[in-house]
Amino acid sequence: MKLFAGQYSGRRVLLTGHTGFKGSWLALWLTELGASVIGVALPSDTSPNHWDMLGLDISDYRLDVRGAQGLAQVVNSAKPEIVFHLAAQSLVRRSYRNPLETWSTNVMGTANLLEACRQTESVRAIVVVTSDKCYENQEWSRGYRETDRLGGHDPYSASKAATELVAASYHSAYFSAAEAALLATARAGNVIGGGDWSEDRLIPDLVRSMPGTLEIRSPLATRPWQHVLESLSGYLLLGQKLLEGRREMAESWNFGPEADDNETVAGVLARLSAYWPGLEWHTTGAPQPHEAHLLCLDSAKARSRLGWQPVWKLDEALAATAHWYRTYLATGQVESRLQLETFVARARTQGAGWAVA
Repeated sequence: MKLFAGQYSGRRVLLTGHTGFKGSWLALWLTELGASVIGVALPSDTSPNHWDMLGLDISDYRLDVRGAQGLAQVVNSAKPEIVFHLAAQSLVRRSYRNPLETWSTNVMGTANLLEACRQTESVRAIVVVTSDKCYENQEWSRGYRETDRLGGHDPYSASKAATELVAASYHSAYFSAAEAALLATARAGNVIGGGDWSEDRLIPDLVRSMPGTLEIRSPLATRPWQHVLESLSGYLLLGQKLLEGRREMAESWNFGPEADDNETVAGVLARLSAYWPGLEWHTTGAPQPHEAHLLCLDSAKARSRLGWQPVWKLDEALAATAHWYRTYLATGQVESRLQLETFVARARTQGAGWAVA
């Protein structure tokens, strides 16, 4: 694939969190772009898991980003030109059960990585991935903008806000000089797609519940749903601009769906059932930890300045997700490469700047 102005072909790319859901899809895309990928992550804690299914041939280091010395050794020996930092504790309910794991992984893990990058001359660009939940949620009907206040009620959301502050501090203190690496952060919505087996996520929980009935917690909670490839296209486009030396792009960026693709949990399940007949669910009456009810992102900045735009509407994302799981469950085949090719082809027909050959 010659995409993103060919910036990734032959590049040494360090990717943390490559064994996770998002990370495994990004590792696949980077290898298809011709990058030399160095992965740093803990082993996946789900079985099955998307990373093992892909069977990618990359440099695979299994270590915890909370270990500063080991991480620094890998970064220094790998000598990457660009770093994508996705390694994180990414689950809200797990953060309630184990807040110290969440804080140490998301905050100190990021600080350890940025410190290692600061000491490695080869690094030219860094993209730190946080979350749409890094904003102090006011239950606004409008989308959150990059200039809105950071914060969080639960340990996960608050740790992602703190991750943004760590990145901002390193940007100001170490990465603002003319010769320094360019550092940016990326905030995406609720990602869906084939290969996600994480706990306490809507579609993986639904797949695990079959042929039974899924118990859902907050049917009216609204989220900015998007296919995983949408957010990754934003990360890769942002990385491209940083590799091109676009210092004005070293900022924070939202990558969310169109406003009309914000949907309730119940609405997502109803729409998903059109592509997966027989799905059943009911609402639990048990008390639940606090989670925001209304959350959406304003991605106008990415559209106007990066030229980024979503490719698939929510129904297309749900159709692709349902087809991935149904195919895997019926045949054992993994359609990730095929779906990536389909996504790229659709982006080209829409004239997405990053997809122009």
